[in-house]
Amino acid sequence: MSEKFQVGQIIEGTVTGIKPFGAFVSLDDATQGLVHISHISHGYLENINDAIKVGDTVKVKILSIDAEKGKISLSIKETQEKPKSTSRPNNSRSSNSRPPKKEASPASFEDLMKDFLKVSNDRQADINKRLNR
Repeated sequence: MSEKFQVGQIIEGTVTGIKPFGAFVSLDDATQGLVHISHISHGYLENINDAIKVGDTVKVKILSIDAEKGKISLSIKETQEKPKSTSRPNNSRSSNSRPPKKEASPASFEDLMKDFLKVSNDRQADINKRLNR
């Protein structure tokens, strides 16, 4: 097995089975590997069946080979370019739902700490006032 396949090698295979935890991919007539669900695509994938189907031809990268156990770990996402944006797509909302939150520009750590201290001090002052009554 290890003579024919190498870690880091990118090859085409055929999806032969799908389970909730990943997909089995046939690399040749005698060799199969597993693509864990976390290596199917970039980002979160709730249902593996949304991404691939049995019979699909996929490009995979060999992550590891355990010759003793006869297991090969594969990745589909490492053969694909990583998306540039990690933001969620805008979904149209019904009129009954809450409006989307406004995106705030990232604040510096110092600004965040100043805001935190102000809120904390205000809360402590309120507690002190209540205790002194």
